[in-house]
Order: sequence, then structure tokens, then C-alpha cells
Amino acid sequence: MALLTITFIATFLLVLSLGLLLFHRNTVMERFSTVVGNRLGSSQGVLERIVGRRTASVETLIKPFENIVPRSAAEATVIQKRLIRAGYRKPSAVSLFYGTKVIVPIGLLVLAIATGAYQWSPFIVLVGAAGLGFLLPDYWLSNRISNRQYKIRTGLPEALDLMVICTEAGLGLDQTIYRVSEELKLSHPKISEELSLVILEQKAGLPRADALKNFAERTGLNTVRALANTLIQADLYGTSIAKTLRVYAETMRTQRHQQAEEQAAKTTVKLVFPLVLFIFPSVFVVTLGPALISMAENFAKVNQ
Repeated sequence: MALLTITFIATFLLVLSLGLLLFHRNTVMERFSTVVGNRLGSSQGVLERIVGRRTASVETLIKPFENIVPRSAAEATVIQKRLIRAGYRKPSAVSLFYGTKVIVPIGLLVLAIATGAYQWSPFIVLVGAAGLGFLLPDYWLSNRISNRQYKIRTGLPEALDLMVICTEAGLGLDQTIYRVSEELKLSHPKISEELSLVILEQKAGLPRADALKNFAERTGLNTVRALANTLIQADLYGTSIAKTLRVYAETMRTQRHQQAEEQAAKTTVKLVFPLVLFIFPSVFVVTLGPALISMAENFAKVNQ
């Protein structure tokens, strides 16, 4: 029975790893294109065609299952916003997400039955596999959102510095956003993509204020929302964009410094559990071990 459980866990981890590699193919393509894009001019186009074929095959596989899970319009809207924050903007992303919430539980159930792990406790194993498979897509989506928000948060200070330089050089706000998006394509592609969408929305006829609000809504970050509100107010009241950006950049640096101090202050509390569970027992063994051995030997001599 232990062998069956180990086999089930190993197979599950293997399938999970393959799924993560499949869904992280866009990140792999971006890194590969960044490395060899300058050497092979048409490599990016070839990679995009390959990824497009794989995406089409995945959509064909999941499409029959996309309408099995019941969903309301409000729930679908919330899922769509979360998918947009994760970087998936295609209309079919919502259907694919709900399709995976059917395929993953079925796959885990088949895996539990094929490996024989259900024999340990059929009800617990099958219900646990179905529940875990149903929750895994939500966990994966939350992980993708957190990862993307971290990358945007990391690239925002550099984007602000470039925006300050561009505005002080005499460029307007639209030209500044476009220039920054072009400069950050390699170093911070996520924030470059978001800034490019701001420019595209304005070219499509959307007012600048609405485009900046959509930028804040797509990212879901308070820092980006504060930046959008700051730019909207500066544009509305006619204040200097360069001074506004410089003040906000200094404020953001202060916040990052305070967050670093907060994380450093929390380390003392977080170290309590490793100390108690791992370090203190080792110290006790090293310090008290020889004494206990000597006491045991003396008691043995006395008993003799």
C-alpha cells in the first residue's frame, strides 16, 4: 500500500510538472526569443507559429468540457478580470479556464484509479483527488497573477525614472509612455506590454484618463492605481508632469524602503519556529549528548 501511495504521488508530481511547463510556454518563448532573437531574425515568428499551433490543439482538447461547470455572468466577469491580470486577454481564456476545472479532476481520478491508490480509502482518495483537481486551476491562476504583479512592481521604479527623464527632456506624456514602453521591452516586458496597451487604447479613441484607469485595473496594484490617479490629476489641473512624477518616484522609494524595514523586522519572529524545531534540538544533542552517554556508562558500571 505504501508503494501504491508513493507511485500515485510521483505520477501526480510528474503530471503537474508537465502541466506547468505547458502553461508557462509563453514565458519560455519570451526568454528564448530574447536570447536568440537578435541572431536569428525569423526565429520569433517561427516560435510564435509553433506556440499558436500548440495553443490551438489545447483549445481543441478542452473545448468539449468548457460548458460543463455552471457559471453566472458575474462569476465569469470576475474570472475574466483575473485572467487579464494574469496576462491572458483572449476571449477564449474564460472557457479554457472552466474546461481545465473539469479535465484536471478527471485526470486525477483516472490517475488515482490507474495507480491503485484509491484502495487505501476509496472515498477519501477519490473525493480528495476531485476536490484538489477542481481547486488547482484557481491556485495556478492566483500564482500567475502574483508572479506578474511582482514583475510589474519590480519594473515600476525604473519606468518612473525613465518617465522623469523623458518629461524633463521635453516630451509629452503620450510620447513619454511610448518611449518608456519601447525601452523596457527587454528588461521589463510585462510593464512594457501594459504601457503599450495604454498607447493603443488612446489611438483607438479612448480618453487618456480612461486608458490610465484601465491600466490600473488590469494590473490590480495599488501603486499603479496611485500612479494613474496622480497622472490624471496632473493632466486635469495642468501641473508639471515632470515634477509630479519625480515626487511620486521619491514617495515610492520611501515606501519600498519602509517595506524592506518591515520585512527585516519580521525576520526575528519568523526565525523562532526554525530555531525551536531545528536548531535548538541540535544544540541540545551536541551539548547534552556526551553527558548523557557518560551518565549511562556510569549507571551501567554501578549496576554491575
